[in-house]
Amino acid sequence: MPPLKKIDYLPFLESCWQEHLAPKPDNAPTVISTFAGCGGSSLGYSMAGFRELLAVEWDNNAVETFQLNFPDVPVYHGDIVKLPAEKVLEITGLEPGELDILDGSPPCQGFSTAGKREFSDVRNQLAFEFIRLLRGLRPKVFVMENVSGMVKGIMKLTFAEILKEFRASGYKVSVRLLNAMYFNVPQSRQRLIFIGVRDDLGIEPSHPEAESRPIGIREIVGADASRSMKINPWIYHPRSAATITKTDTDYTLLYGNEIKKPTIDQIKILASYHKDFLFIRDAWARIGNSVPPLFMRSIACHIYKNILDKIPCLPVT
Repeated sequence: MPPLKKIDYLPFLESCWQEHLAPKPDNAPTVISTFAGCGGSSLGYSMAGFRELLAVEWDNNAVETFQLNFPDVPVYHGDIVKLPAEKVLEITGLEPGELDILDGSPPCQGFSTAGKREFSDVRNQLAFEFIRLLRGLRPKVFVMENVSGMVKGIMKLTFAEILKEFRASGYKVSVRLLNAMYFNVPQSRQRLIFIGVRDDLGIEPSHPEAESRPIGIREIVGADASRSMKINPWIYHPRSAATITKTDTDYTLLYGNEIKKPTIDQIKILASYHKDFLFIRDAWARIGNSVPPLFMRSIACHIYKNILDKIPCLPVT
């Protein structure tokens, strides 16, 4: 494998933002985002040239934030449990099998190693609501993101059941742990990425390979290192920032011998949000719960080039 490239982060982020702002043609690849949050994944897909047909989210503040930044994307504001696949098809005007990507990041608190990790946590079951919609929509590809804790300890039982259900739904599935700091994001954030391709398409699912060297945060915010004392006061990340969680408790940046609390503008940029992406309130929680946009951009670009672009055109009958 060739050496990883070093990117000039801020100009790169700016160019990707401009890709997001560019109008999408009618024949652009399509995506529906479930558990959309404030739009981290949606921004990544948009940066990769995708046209989003629908976002699904129940949290009021997340929906307000999403609509502020994606005014042209329809939003189903409600509980995914109460959303039939038929309603999604009606809203989007799609037929089963036409959608390119169904995306989803089911709430991960039940799996997270930073939480209580209760096997019976009802949030662990929301991945199966994603699978229910998958079976009704029959997209060409699906992407599901979750925390690494899903494959640790007792939670491996739920992971195995989810994998079995994906395959029983008619999809070839690949699962890998990827870290956002190797995909143009100045933050160490490891996530489990499921990529599935519909069986009848005859294409194997695959993941992007690491794209960039970890980006030192000194060049981004002027700090030498970052740490989260809540997790471990002695774990330092001299290259990329520590994982940004949904709470700002004890998350600090180190400037020489001086410890400072990062600003929201700094957290935005460490999570690969452009400065013009708007938050109404609770910005830290919204960012901590979201997928870094540049991370999802890399995944979306890989899927477009290596899966969707290789689907043969079916003969007209």
